[in-house]
Amino acid sequence: MDQLAREMAERTGLAYGFVNIFWPQQTFIGLHQPPPDSGLIPVGRSMSRRHGWCPEVIARQKALPLPDVYASPRFAGNHVTDALGIRSYFGAPLIDTETGIAWGTVCVIDPEPRPLAQAQHLLDIVKDTGTTVVHTLIARVPAH
Repeated sequence: MDQLAREMAERTGLAYGFVNIFWPQQTFIGLHQPPPDSGLIPVGRSMSRRHGWCPEVIARQKALPLPDVYASPRFAGNHVTDALGIRSYFGAPLIDTETGIAWGTVCVIDPEPRPLAQAQHLLDIVKDTGTTVVHTLIARVPAH
């Protein structure tokens, strides 16, 4: 999953990439972050379910493009914005194709805002990665 997170971040040009499963905490089973000498803050493999924008993606079961989180007062006041200085977020739910339940997300974040004109393209990359993650995880689950 780390490789999928890295490929998604590279394809979008954003600094961080995540494959995120919602257990008691958000757990990053796939993680890509900038190199240590980038000057950007490293992140761990988990985070509170109250932080970030992925909880909103889970609640609405729809992708969420935020090319500039400051452009939306609802999303600007967020722990991740404050702690990491994040300005752009693009996330999509991981939805179980049999049950319809969203059990995680894929997302990319970056300290730089993105032009609105790029939002759909970036979101398409994230959604495509989400489809790959779901198919990969389902293929690994033994048939009943």
